[in-house]
Amino acid sequence: MTESIYPLLALSCPALGSVLILISGKRPNVREAWTLLASLFQFVIILSMVPAILDGKKIVCFLFTMFPGIDFGFHVDAFGLLFALTASSLWILVSIYSIGYMRALEEHAQTRFYFCFALAILGAMGVSLSGNLATMYIFYEILTVSTYPLVAHEQSSEALFAGRKYLAYLLTGGCFLLGAIALTYSISGTTDFRPGGVLTGAMASPSMFILLFILFIIGFMKAAYFPFHSWLPTAMVAPTPVSALLHAVAVVKAGVFGVVRIVTYIYGVDLMGELGLGILLAFFAGFTMIVASLFAIAQDNLKRRLAYSTISQLSFIVFGVALLSPMGVTGAMIHIPFHGFMKITLFLCAGSILVVSGKKNISEMSGVGRTMPITMLAFTVGVLGMCGVPPIAGFISKWYLGLGAIQSGHFIFLALLLIASLLDVVYFYPIIRTAFFQKIWTHELLPGDQEAPVEVFIQRPPVLEMRRPLYFFMLIPLTITASFSILFCLFPNLFSIYSLAQMAVRDLFRGL
Repeated sequence: MTESIYPLLALSCPALGSVLILISGKRPNVREAWTLLASLFQFVIILSMVPAILDGKKIVCFLFTMFPGIDFGFHVDAFGLLFALTASSLWILVSIYSIGYMRALEEHAQTRFYFCFALAILGAMGVSLSGNLATMYIFYEILTVSTYPLVAHEQSSEALFAGRKYLAYLLTGGCFLLGAIALTYSISGTTDFRPGGVLTGAMASPSMFILLFILFIIGFMKAAYFPFHSWLPTAMVAPTPVSALLHAVAVVKAGVFGVVRIVTYIYGVDLMGELGLGILLAFFAGFTMIVASLFAIAQDNLKRRLAYSTISQLSFIVFGVALLSPMGVTGAMIHIPFHGFMKITLFLCAGSILVVSGKKNISEMSGVGRTMPITMLAFTVGVLGMCGVPPIAGFISKWYLGLGAIQSGHFIFLALLLIASLLDVVYFYPIIRTAFFQKIWTHELLPGDQEAPVEVFIQRPPVLEMRRPLYFFMLIPLTITASFSILFCLFPNLFSIYSLAQMAVRDLFRGL
C-alpha cells in the first residue's frame, strides 16, 4: 500500500473546476477555459498513477472513519483506474464538443450545464477510485443528483418529465443499494473491496446471499438492464453532450462498474459459482442484450435507437463478468473503455447531424453521408465496432467475451453472444444504408409549369460540415474518438488499458 494524495488531486480538478465555472459564468471564454483545464489536469493525474499500479502497488488515501470498520477514502487498483482513465479522457473531448454544440444551438443556461457536468465527472471519478461500498455510494448519489439538471436542461414539459423519471428510478435504486451496503456490513463487518470477495467465508445462509445480490442488482439501476431501463431512452430529450455523458462517460458506466465490483470484489468468483448466481446473471444479461436490440430495431429517432443499443452493449459487460471465467472478465473490463469511445463517437455524430442538418430521425437522413462525409465516416467506425467487426476495438472485447463463454463451459452463452451481435448489425445497417445509399430528392418546378412541382434527384449535394467554424469544435472530438476506436484494436495496450485489465484479472483469479 502506498499513501498518496493523487486520488484527492484527481477529485479536486472537477470540484475546483465547477466552482470556477460558476464564478466565470458571465465570461463564456473563461468559463469554458476552466472546463478544459480541469479535464486536462485530471487526465494527467489519473495517467500518472498507472506506472505505480502496474508495478503492483495499491494507492490509498483514507480521510476519516465513518463507522467502525468503514473509512471514507480511496483505494486505487487496476480495475478502478481503468474506469477513471475512460471517464477522464472522454471528459476532455466532450468538453471541446460541448463548446461547438452549445454555442451553435445558442443553448440557454450554459453555465449551469458546465457546472453540473463537472460535478457529474466528480461523482464518476469518486465511484472509480473508492476504496469501499460506503464511499462509492456517496459519489454514486452525487452523480445521480448532478445529472438531473442536465437531463431536464431544456426545461420543456417533456424534459421535466424525463428528469423526474430519471430521479425516480435512480433514487429508488439508491435506496436499495443503501440497504444492500448495510446488509453487507452486518454480514462481513466491512464494505471494503477485496479481490476474491469479502463475503467469502462469511457466516450467512445461501438465501441471505441471494437476497443481498438481488438488492445490489436493483441498486445499480444505472446499468439500465431490463426491466429497469426505461429511464434511459426517455432521457434522450437531453442535449447530445449530456447523452454522451449518460451513455459513454459516467452514468451507465458507473452502474456496470458497480455490478463488476460486486461480483468480483464483494462476492468473489468462488462464492458466485457456488450459489449459481453467475449463471442466473448471465441469462439475465443475455436476455437484456437481445430484447434491447429488438427494441432498437423499432426506433426511428436516432438517439433513441442509440439508447437501446447502449442498454444492449452494457449488458455485454455484465454478461462477461457473469461468466466467471478469466477471459470473460477480461472482455467485460476492456469493453468499458472500448464501448465508451465507440458509443461516444455515435452520439457526437448524432449531435452534429442535428446541429448541421436539423435531422433527428433515421428516415430523414437520406444522403446525409454525402452532405456530412466526415461525420458519417466516424459514425460508421463506431457502428462497425459495436458489431464486433475488425479493425475496431469492439472486435477485441467481443472476442474475449466469446472465449470467456467457451472457457465457462456453457456454449449456450456463446450462442447468446452471437445472436446479440447479429442483432447489432440488423439495427445499425439501415442507418448506414439510408445515409450513404439513398438518394437526396427535392421538389422543383419544371420550366413552363408553375403548378406541378416534381421530385428531382440532387446529384452533387453540398458538403455542410465546413460552413461554420463552430462545427470544428464538434468534428475534431468525434474524429479523435473514432480514430482511437481503431487504434485500440490495433494497439489494445494503448494507455496501458490491456495491462490494467490483465492485472485486475490476475488478482481476481490468483490461486484458482
